[in-house]
Amino acid sequence: MEWWQALVLGVVEGLTEYLPVSSTGHLLLAQRALGIAEGDAANAYAICIQAGAILAVLGLYRARVAQALRGLVGRDAEGLRLLLALGAAFVPAAVVGLLFDDAIEELLFGLRPVVGAWLVGGLAILAVARARRGAAPRSGRALEELRVGPAFVIGLFQCLALWPGTSRSLVTIVGALVVGLSLAAAVEFSFLLGVLTLLAATGYKALSDGQAMLATYGAGTLVLGAVAAWLAAVVSVRWMVAWLNRHGLEVFGWYRVALAAAVGGLLLTGVL
Repeated sequence: MEWWQALVLGVVEGLTEYLPVSSTGHLLLAQRALGIAEGDAANAYAICIQAGAILAVLGLYRARVAQALRGLVGRDAEGLRLLLALGAAFVPAAVVGLLFDDAIEELLFGLRPVVGAWLVGGLAILAVARARRGAAPRSGRALEELRVGPAFVIGLFQCLALWPGTSRSLVTIVGALVVGLSLAAAVEFSFLLGVLTLLAATGYKALSDGQAMLATYGAGTLVLGAVAAWLAAVVSVRWMVAWLNRHGLEVFGWYRVALAAAVGGLLLTGVL
């Protein structure tokens, strides 16, 4: 892998990780466009550069992270409730992912399944946006009101994101809206849950396929990709929060539908 390819993949990862458009799908498309061969090393690289996106949210939401850590040591009751909610939401996808990781990679890691997920997810966003039309971003419960039971439901929604192209942030935001959180609280919880989920996925891939990844691409390209992902994720998260506070989710739905149509057409004509 050339340095500029690592830079491109890092930027793609950072820009799309927390948007409801699927970073995995965009990375698979980018790898295909850049001529990077499919395989365990490529899949591991796409997941491990998520470390940069994790650092971005840890920095941007350091006050919430600090609150959760204070809760862990018994110094903040709200922080403890948030930590328990994050744990409850994390468990379902972690268990399902461990049980079916190999099957998911074998059956669903490819552009054709991703195109289907883009289309289904786009239509789901448009349906949610229509149902919420006229609602203020902060209408609904605050994050401080989230409890373990509803958080576990959000975790069940997160299992849908194991289908590459679906988007983890999409299904967790929708799940949080379903259990009554405001859009602003849903987005924040999705970001924080992403830290746990992405950290677990990155660690798992580093342990299982890290040696193959480093042997194929080298450590330098991994660091470059992660740094690019960190910078791009900072920009993406700030933009997304500002956009949703003014406009809502609908634009992401139309983007996904258009992308599915475009990439699907290229696949049918043999261009990709």
